[in-house]
Amino acid sequence: MEETKYQNEIAQLEQKFNKIDQNTKTHLEGLLWSKPITYWDYIQTDALLNLQIQRTTLPDEMVFIMYHQVNELLFKMILWEINQLCHTEKPTTEYFTEKLGRISRYFDMLTTSFTIMMDGMEPEQYLKFRHTLTPASGFQSAQYRLIEFASTDLINLIDYRFRATIDRNTPYSHAFEHLYWQAAGKDYQTGKKSYLILEFERKYKKNFLEFMEEYNTINIWQKFKQLPLQDQQNRTLINAMRHYDKTVNITWVMGHYYAAKKYIESDKTGTGEATGGSDWKKYMLPKYQRRIFFPELWTQEELDTWGENV
Repeated sequence: MEETKYQNEIAQLEQKFNKIDQNTKTHLEGLLWSKPITYWDYIQTDALLNLQIQRTTLPDEMVFIMYHQVNELLFKMILWEINQLCHTEKPTTEYFTEKLGRISRYFDMLTTSFTIMMDGMEPEQYLKFRHTLTPASGFQSAQYRLIEFASTDLINLIDYRFRATIDRNTPYSHAFEHLYWQAAGKDYQTGKKSYLILEFERKYKKNFLEFMEEYNTINIWQKFKQLPLQDQQNRTLINAMRHYDKTVNITWVMGHYYAAKKYIESDKTGTGEATGGSDWKKYMLPKYQRRIFFPELWTQEELDTWGENV
């Protein structure tokens, strides 16, 4: 019986390797010399734990570094799920709901984690090491921008003041210049951009433009609209979409805002600016930027008061 089981498994292996023109015997011989996998090799623990490089001798800078690295890992997990959902040609409603649930849970983790920043660092230490970070800023998280592009139609990410001048026929390069976050460091009267944005664009603009085009018709909102009409009216699914929208664009943003406010405004001798020099309050506060992924799922009153009751 056991021998028959092994014969079946070998037959399946041969079938697998034959499909890619590989010799099964060669792969089996290779197993004789391969090392057993360990947890630390599989997770790459040593490499991961050596990515935290302080610029100062202040202990709480390590908290700051690790917290932001954890954020980026969660962003990667979110993009991993979004990529699968959006590139599935005709996702079932069950599949859509499952993926949206995973994405929302990751953002829920991000939202509840801000106490690590708010209560996990001494303001005195932060005010010392923050100056060594200039002009870097959390604003420059490229993965967060990709999440936004993949979540909604581009028009919903355009600065609220310019939406009437942008439509689906607008070149991506023009729309890019009017994204809401340009307000963090661009003078729209002169067109002059801050160093913060210039370096960000130098690094990522090409990738952003390609990503904007790729997700133009397959973002989460467009995938939702492709579901059967009956499922689009499903209250459980609608609530899940609204939860994701509010969590990303209000709850998480406000958590970030209050953490930044605590530390930046504790500096009585400073300018009240973020490390990148951005107008961080108007950039972050939802009531100013009014970024909403799924506006059709909210009432007019909810849209009019977006981000005000927090």
